[in-house]
Amino acid sequence: MTLEQQAGTSSPAHDPAVLQQAREAIEGCLDTAAMRDLVLDRVRRNEEWRGRRCVNLVAAEAPTSPLVRRVLSSEAGTRASGGAIGRDRRWFSAMAVLDELEALCVELLKRAFACSFADPRLLGGMHATMVAYTALAAPGDTVLVLGPDGGGDSSHTAEGPPAARGVRLASIPVDASGLDIDLDRFAEVARRLRPPLAALGQTTTLFPLPVTEIREIIGEWGGRLYVDAAHQAGLIAGGAYPDPLAQGADLVTASSGKTFCGPQGGFALWNDPALAEPVSHTIFPVLTGSHQLNRVAALAVATTEVLEYGADLAAGMVRNARCLAAALHERGVPVLGAGRGFTSTHQVLVDARGWGGGFAAASRLAEANLVVNQQPLPGRDDTAFPGGVRLGTAEVTRLGMGTAEMARIAGFLAAVLRDGADPAAVREEVVRFREPFQTVYYCHESGRP
Repeated sequence: MTLEQQAGTSSPAHDPAVLQQAREAIEGCLDTAAMRDLVLDRVRRNEEWRGRRCVNLVAAEAPTSPLVRRVLSSEAGTRASGGAIGRDRRWFSAMAVLDELEALCVELLKRAFACSFADPRLLGGMHATMVAYTALAAPGDTVLVLGPDGGGDSSHTAEGPPAARGVRLASIPVDASGLDIDLDRFAEVARRLRPPLAALGQTTTLFPLPVTEIREIIGEWGGRLYVDAAHQAGLIAGGAYPDPLAQGADLVTASSGKTFCGPQGGFALWNDPALAEPVSHTIFPVLTGSHQLNRVAALAVATTEVLEYGADLAAGMVRNARCLAAALHERGVPVLGAGRGFTSTHQVLVDARGWGGGFAAASRLAEANLVVNQQPLPGRDDTAFPGGVRLGTAEVTRLGMGTAEMARIAGFLAAVLRDGADPAAVREEVVRFREPFQTVYYCHESGRP
């Protein structure tokens, strides 16, 4: 197939103009060495821009330590894992040392979360939710989930893993703010439907959910409770957010990036021995062939960092988020949760409807090297046209920034959004501001800031 023929076969998921630009760049190369240099150039440019010149406030991201990055490129990444720990549980031989490595990761996660079982083989947060729905629900089951009006994540909707599993979804009632579950209405709905599973998963997570109360209600008929702690894992391990397992959740899954500050991927945690077989079997052989052992090794290293520095890092994320939210509020930028101290996590949610909505606001801020993402406003928004922008403090905290820097960042954000300042002019200030903050802290190489 020629490049001209390939041009008409692009996936509709991708922007055709960007793919066309890539084809033209490749066609302009004289040899594969030049093609290689194209790739390396984009890697370098992204690292220079996103890694050194931007203030990254994307709540789903955090920088990994230099050691974690080195381990990600290790020889282990060339090996097929095929199964579980133990010679008679693998499809491949010569895995003894890699078994030891993966076992270390399991035991470190158990120590970090004070739980009985942990599995690091999940390839990402969405993969983790698919494992949970497959292990805990059957096709045709009704599952209670948080919808977009309660800050629910897309991985718990009819377009995500629940649909692939074939379960029916019913919404968990939330109050008018969208920031709290309405427990009285929840009890009514749950007792009427008697679902075998309730799932709590949020992409907007500002305040803790009533896990204990929900567990007590669905426990009346033996229902299970699953908590997707993708965003909160590092805060939980650091003691800055309630532990869902200690509150009665049956299964917790998490992203290994985000507040946990490890490599991209996921893991599962639980205490009930009865879940070990269905969860493990779902991971392999149902939904995973070979998981990436280099990622498992990197996650193990990141977990040692959490054990040493996690409490200070988690407290710093929450402190910085509250300071950033308050500083924005003082500058006339509308922030959700003002009556409750704005946030109890690393997230801040700004109402950007006055500036054209979330996409327009995020795009304008990106021109100033202020990186955020558009986000629906719980209880008041159409998810197809998000009206908010979500801010997160994981990355800026790990780079050693504190409350004084949060006030500066709030000033940059307010200048672009509220004051209509030229993003190019603000960008120059942001680059100068960011220049001294290039070291990743809360890790073995750099310690605490």
